[in-house]
Amino acid sequence: MAKSKNKPPQKPENSFKIIAVNRRAFRDYEIVDTVEAGLVLTGTEIKSIRSGRANIQRAFARAQAGEFWLYEAHIAQYIEGNIYNHAPTRPRKLLLKRNQITEFSDVTAQKGLTLIPLKLYIRSHYAKVELGLAKGRKIYDKRKVIIDREQEREAERAMKRIVKG
Repeated sequence: MAKSKNKPPQKPENSFKIIAVNRRAFRDYEIVDTVEAGLVLTGTEIKSIRSGRANIQRAFARAQAGEFWLYEAHIAQYIEGNIYNHAPTRPRKLLLKRNQITEFSDVTAQKGLTLIPLKLYIRSHYAKVELGLAKGRKIYDKRKVIIDREQEREAERAMKRIVKG
């Protein structure tokens, strides 16, 4: 008779836990392209991220010496950390493929676009950040986007009323 092994259910490989979302980026910028990048972190930083204590509202990425760095991302100090705790807003290296680095550094240098983080999440035990190649919006563009969004919502509500009644 075969022994039955009680194994806990496994998470799917592509499951991820969202830690922080930059909602302001979708309002203030027009997102042209997105890319996923890894982060080089210290031990206390990843522990702090896993506990959900990160903020990417003011963060941006910049090319420097053939590498991309994430600036102004605030990862709070780990509560149980000791003298080896990290600085909350230190620059963090982004892990991208070589062709992505050259492509995005050329585009950001020439066209006036910038890389901003859209999401910070953990995928299969690694901290990842979704970067968006963004173009700034003018004030009137922001208003137009808000008006369009409200009109779409109102149209959806009207369609639901028609279908139900």
